[in-house]
Amino acid sequence: MGTDVFHAQVRLTVNGEPRGLTIDHRSTLLDVLREQLGLTGAKKGCDHGQCGACTVLVDGRRANSCLLLAVAHEGCEITTVEGLRDADGEGLHPVQRAFLERDAFQCGYCTPGQICSTVGALAEAAAGHASHVTDPGADTGAPVELTRDEIRERLSGNLCRCGAYPHIVEAVEDVAR
Repeated sequence: MGTDVFHAQVRLTVNGEPRGLTIDHRSTLLDVLREQLGLTGAKKGCDHGQCGACTVLVDGRRANSCLLLAVAHEGCEITTVEGLRDADGEGLHPVQRAFLERDAFQCGYCTPGQICSTVGALAEAAAGHASHVTDPGADTGAPVELTRDEIRERLSGNLCRCGAYPHIVEAVEDVAR
């Protein structure tokens, strides 16, 4: 048997650019991004979906790319930290800018995942998706106010070994205003 049976042609749109790729069926989205496309922002931390270092946006929703088989995402729009931009498409995304302004990183290993998770969390809150700490009496579907507790809960799947959490929360507050 040839190796063709273990590979597939897949089309992904990565950071706005259509890509045709030949990938091993067993490859995670994280491995394809890093090893085939050279996009090293998303990191392999735990390889179990527990640390959030590999967080990217898949069709606008945050996802742990270490848990996703790339072949299952045919036709999806994948956004990594390298693909985030401001509204003009030229400069840094507002979340990236806020992280810099608030010094919301130390070693930087988790930062790309933290930033992608924040972008996703902001969109979820704006769309009215409740979290574990959202007031149960809040209007369903109405934008959720991002209090410090709400921010901490929504980003709880992203770990920072350096302890930059207070500055991360401040950066998210700045963007949410």
